[in-house]
Amino acid sequence: MIHFPAQRRGPLSALSIRLAAAIGLVLAVVAVVYLEREQYRDNNGDGLTLLDCFYYAVVSLSTTGYGDIVPMTQQARLVNVLFITPARVLFLIILVGTTLEVLTEQYRTGRRLHRWERKVKDHVIICGYGTKGRSAISALLENGLDKSRIVVVERAGPALRQATSNGLVAIEGSATRSSVLNQAHVRTAKAVIIATDSDDASVLVALTVRQLTAGQVRIIAAAREAENAPLLKQSGAHHVIVSSATAGRLLGLSTSAPPLIDVVEDLLTPGQGMALAMRSAERSEVGRSPRELDTLVIALVRRGKVVTLADRAGAVIETGDMLVHVRDDRPTANTLP
Repeated sequence: MIHFPAQRRGPLSALSIRLAAAIGLVLAVVAVVYLEREQYRDNNGDGLTLLDCFYYAVVSLSTTGYGDIVPMTQQARLVNVLFITPARVLFLIILVGTTLEVLTEQYRTGRRLHRWERKVKDHVIICGYGTKGRSAISALLENGLDKSRIVVVERAGPALRQATSNGLVAIEGSATRSSVLNQAHVRTAKAVIIATDSDDASVLVALTVRQLTAGQVRIIAAAREAENAPLLKQSGAHHVIVSSATAGRLLGLSTSAPPLIDVVEDLLTPGQGMALAMRSAERSEVGRSPRELDTLVIALVRRGKVVTLADRAGAVIETGDMLVHVRDDRPTANTLP
C-alpha cells in the first residue's frame, strides 16, 4: 500500500468535527423545544417529556416529520421558522458534506497515485526508516534532492506514519518482496539505499533489487558487521558501509587523537561549520592543480573512480572530473544594517 505525505487535516478529523457539529445541533434543538414544551402538543395530550423533545428534534432535523408532535402556539411556530428550520437545513448540509468529503478524498487520493506513478523516475528508494534511513534522507535533502524524489519502504506502522508526516511518500511492506519494490518503481530508480535493522534482511533486499533491475540501479547498503560486507557485495550492492567498523574506528580515534573526532563530527553534522561536497570541474580549472584552487579539494572522481591528490593522476584536473571538496556549511549570519 502506498502512503502519501500527510495532509494538514485527515478525513477522520473532518468526520469527527462534522459529527460533533451534528450532535451539538441536535442538543441545541432539544434545549429550545424543552424550554417551550408547554407550547407543543402530542397525540397523547400528556405534554412533552425530555425524551419526547429528543424524538421531535431528531425527526425534525432528519426531515422525517411524523406529525405526532406539533407546535401549538404562534410563538412556538415562530421559533420553528427562525431556528429549527435553518437548523434542519444545516443538519442536512453536514450529513451531505461529510459524504461528499469522503468521496472527494478517495478521488483525490486516486488522482495523486496516478500522478505520482506517471512522474516517479530517477528517485531514491530508502529501505528502512530507522536511524540510518532517516540520516540518509537528511543527507540527500542537504545535497539538494527534492522530497518528491524520495520513496521510503517500511513495514513498521509508527515509522511509516512518521515518514508520511515528514512529507515523504512511503510504501507499506517488506523490501525483500518484489511486489513491494515494484510498487516503488525500482526499475526506474536512481539508487536504492538499504538501511534495514539486520544484515540478513539487507542481503535479501540487495538480491531482490539486483534481480528486478538486472544490476542497472545503484545499490548502497549498510552492514552491521564487517564480515557481512563481502556477502552484500556479492548480492549486488555497489557500496557497503560497515556501521560497527566505522563506529569502532571513531572510538579508537577518540582515544588516540581526540581532535580528529571533532573534525569528523563537524564534517558529518549539517550546519556546524564544514561539510563534504562534490561538484563538476569548471572549464577554467581544467589543466590546473587541485591545490591551486580557492576551494579546498581533497580528492577527484574520474570516470567513476576516486583519485587522491597524492596520486600522480591527481596532480592535474582533467575534463569531466568531479571535485570532492570541503565547503563552509555554517548558517549565514545576520548582519546589522
